[in-house]
Amino acid sequence: MTASRLLAAAAARGWSIGVAESLTGGLVTATLVSVPGASRVVRGGVVAYATDLKAGLLGVDGGLLAERGAVDEAVAAQMAAGVRSVTGADVGLATTGVAGPEPQDGQAPGVVFVAVSTPVASEVHRLDLDGDRSQVIADAARGVLELALALVSEGPGEIRETRHAVFPEVTDK
Repeated sequence: MTASRLLAAAAARGWSIGVAESLTGGLVTATLVSVPGASRVVRGGVVAYATDLKAGLLGVDGGLLAERGAVDEAVAAQMAAGVRSVTGADVGLATTGVAGPEPQDGQAPGVVFVAVSTPVASEVHRLDLDGDRSQVIADAARGVLELALALVSEGPGEIRETRHAVFPEVTDK
């Protein structure tokens, strides 16, 4: 299970985790805390579903939100950094996107941005997901957990530069 592997990897580095969620509505945090012993690593989660809460609770730039909307790669990055600050966590995970069935902020259903911010690296991935609303939400949660596992599992000599990637699908590992 990706969540248990992520928690073990974070614990091994002495890192804690905070989660900022929009379209996943708490699913990422719930998945993490369902793992026994999660309280040793998980600091907390913020569900900032409304756009104004992304600014008010997570510190996302209001001008950015007004210009680009909530479904944006820079918004996801700021959410991940913001939740680190708000929760005092070492690692911040974030999800924002369109679960559907209607478009939002000029983005089609299934467009999702997941972001992870650690003390040594940050990444944002765009996911273009298929399926109904519940499938998009589940795949978005899986996507951010997989990205976090990849970043947290890297050894000091393996840290990648901050990058932004686009990949079309999420696989269950």
